[in-house]
Amino acid sequence: MEDKLILNGHEFTSRFILGSGKYSLDLIKAAVENAGAQIITLALRRAAGGDVANILDYIPEGVTLLPNTSGARNADEAVRIARLARETGCGDFIKIEAIRDSKYLLPDNYETLKATEILAKEGFVVMPYMYPDLNFARDLQNAGAACIMPLGSPIGSNKGLCTKDFIQIIIDEVDLPVIVDAGIGRPSQACEAMEIGAAAVMANTAIATAGDVPAMASAFKKAIEAGRESYLAGFGNVVEKGARASSPLTGFLHN
Repeated sequence: MEDKLILNGHEFTSRFILGSGKYSLDLIKAAVENAGAQIITLALRRAAGGDVANILDYIPEGVTLLPNTSGARNADEAVRIARLARETGCGDFIKIEAIRDSKYLLPDNYETLKATEILAKEGFVVMPYMYPDLNFARDLQNAGAACIMPLGSPIGSNKGLCTKDFIQIIIDEVDLPVIVDAGIGRPSQACEAMEIGAAAVMANTAIATAGDVPAMASAFKKAIEAGRESYLAGFGNVVEKGARASSPLTGFLHN
């Protein structure tokens, strides 16, 4: 069977969501193609910039646009940006970011929930970025979120899965796709996220700031696919003490 990521009935074969916030526009197309990404985020200010170069001109056809509410400090601002994105033709997908903290850029879970409730009722495919907390993840599910997007570590830090244990709890307990967002700095970290059961990984800074952007996008693609395949295959048991021979120790000395 083909393994698909499903978000509110929309099906995707790629589990790599590409952020676009830090790219020079001439590298966007190559990054998307090498990543095999079917969803790409964009900030509204980059999609409707008047005489400024428009990111939409650089995104390959057929890729689903995921506008984010970057810059929103509360639910009202996030809702306003989401509605504007829909009106400008960016579709019904929206990534909620409500961030008051300017130092660590941690999401405001309370404001995120309020925005999710409003936009889900308006027919948006709401993908909320959140600080990993099980009770809040359940609240988002009840509010109509299409997925849960917990941070691995602070935005742009490339520190990896600092919140791994809390993400694992959400994966185990919430019946929605869990997409690890923010802080993933290496393909190995993306693979690790997939190995613990994440439905997808979103990455931006690690690729946009790499020495070879297309090559790093390709590396992330392969790592995410490997992590997903190994998760589905099922891991062998861990031997906590001593060792266990990989070949039987009996019988091989006999004729």
